[in-house]
Amino acid sequence: MFSMTLITSIIMMISFIVMILASILSKKTSMDREKSSPFECGFDPKSSSRMPFSLRFFLITIIFLVFDVEIALILPMIIIFKFSNLMIWTITSLIFIMILLIGLYHEWNQGMLNWSN
Repeated sequence: MFSMTLITSIIMMISFIVMILASILSKKTSMDREKSSPFECGFDPKSSSRMPFSLRFFLITIIFLVFDVEIALILPMIIIFKFSNLMIWTITSLIFIMILLIGLYHEWNQGMLNWSN
């Protein structure tokens, strides 16, 4: 019978050989000027790097991140509901949701959600 260390070493050698072969076969030898130049998110890298950028895109990204993190925090609250004190869970959930609603109202009041301008 084969021992476990022998089988493990054979599997590791086969894995190592496959990784080396994949590395050798995947090498691209043709260097193209376009492929070796940096790609800057669709902007032409040869133009000025100080192009005007709309802050609305940045603000929408920040708003999305805030509400994305909010979903990641609310989902465990639903799971914890079974194991926690009902009064403490309700107060914590209401405080959390009130903070988010106040933030949403502030964004709406400041005009961050208005795209008509």
